[in-house]
Amino acid sequence: MAGPAAARYTRGLAGAGEARRSARYLTTLTFPITHVDSNTTDQAHDLLGPTGTVSDPGNAGGGPARRSATGILPFQDLELLVRSSREIVGVEPIADDQFQPASLDLRLGGTAYRVRASFLPGPDATVQDKLDDLTMHRMDITGGGVLERGCVYIVPLLETLSLKYRMTAVGNPKSSTGRLDVFTRLITDYGTQFDRVPEQYRGPLYAEVSPRTFSILVRKGSRLSQLRVRRGSPPVSDLQMRALQREHGLVGALTEDDIDNGVPVTVDVSGERTGGLIGYKAKSHAGLIDIDRIRHYEVSDFWDEVHAPRRGGLVLDPEDFYILASRQPVKVPDTHAAEMVAYDTLVGEFRVHYAGFFDPGFGLGDPAAPGSRAVLEVRSFEVPFVLEDNQVVGRLMYERLTERPAKLYGSAANSYQGQGIALSKHFRQ
Repeated sequence: MAGPAAARYTRGLAGAGEARRSARYLTTLTFPITHVDSNTTDQAHDLLGPTGTVSDPGNAGGGPARRSATGILPFQDLELLVRSSREIVGVEPIADDQFQPASLDLRLGGTAYRVRASFLPGPDATVQDKLDDLTMHRMDITGGGVLERGCVYIVPLLETLSLKYRMTAVGNPKSSTGRLDVFTRLITDYGTQFDRVPEQYRGPLYAEVSPRTFSILVRKGSRLSQLRVRRGSPPVSDLQMRALQREHGLVGALTEDDIDNGVPVTVDVSGERTGGLIGYKAKSHAGLIDIDRIRHYEVSDFWDEVHAPRRGGLVLDPEDFYILASRQPVKVPDTHAAEMVAYDTLVGEFRVHYAGFFDPGFGLGDPAAPGSRAVLEVRSFEVPFVLEDNQVVGRLMYERLTERPAKLYGSAANSYQGQGIALSKHFRQ
């Protein structure tokens, strides 16, 4: 089968898979969470992870060889998708350091399209179809180009997908991207959701990039987002997360009964452990940030310190962007990955955590430490909002891996393991 008929067939497969994924995500992110995987036959195995036993945080990739039929693919399986099955293909060779414990860094291509507005192509159009109608300016960023704050850009990525049966993917900004308030989302041809790649999708990937606070300098190969790949529909439930809390202590000072529609994360606005410093607020008219320069910029040129209020909570101004931290430390065992639910109107009119992925091994760097505090990228919507100390600001959803990853979070020198109130890696701290 070739030509338009083949294209329609491929799109039909993607559309059917997307409908199934949409249903699964509505189940995952709405209340209550009751999804159960029809392929699951061993409840104890589901609760404890890929090996059916409680994982050893010091054993990255060791232990029993048993695998789960469904789950998020770890480092070594992502390598197989690139090197063997060719379900992920790079326009240019994919570098070894793009592989993370449970995700793959995605690279910008050499062209950026300035568009009139954000969009989804919908079930009857490709991204290029929409670009033909909405593009205001096309820019070559091979050697570098500035993406202005307040503008929307579409950038074709250097990675393309050819996913097989039961394989789906999810996109998210990298941690450093979110901490710069750069709104980044993944788009696919015929897509009806951002950051969701349907089953058996075959085609290019695009990044929507919209800097909100700082203008940024990017170039071909810059990495703003990442991709997680999932096989099947692994179960996600409070029952499983309570078991993980009991065995691993996912979030400090939390009881199993506190876990309801995910693991709650609270904010620190007391500053008791940091001399009163609770975070940073971005300066409104700061300079340009080169996305590929590490430890290059002075904090004071771009950020104002935020200290604990003398009484009451912290008032978020709707025009401002804040970096805060969780009150309690967080852990992600080596059998699971986690994702922060970004926005919940039930807890307030604000968005928390652009960069929602937490890799396996997060918070496990020091066996004597209780975990690492989660850094929260916070922006209020429309109206001022008061954040009280220890207020729930988001919830973590833990999802199992198909097996333990060959490397854990924190093995790279530029990771945020053991972080306190940490700005992105672009700043000297």
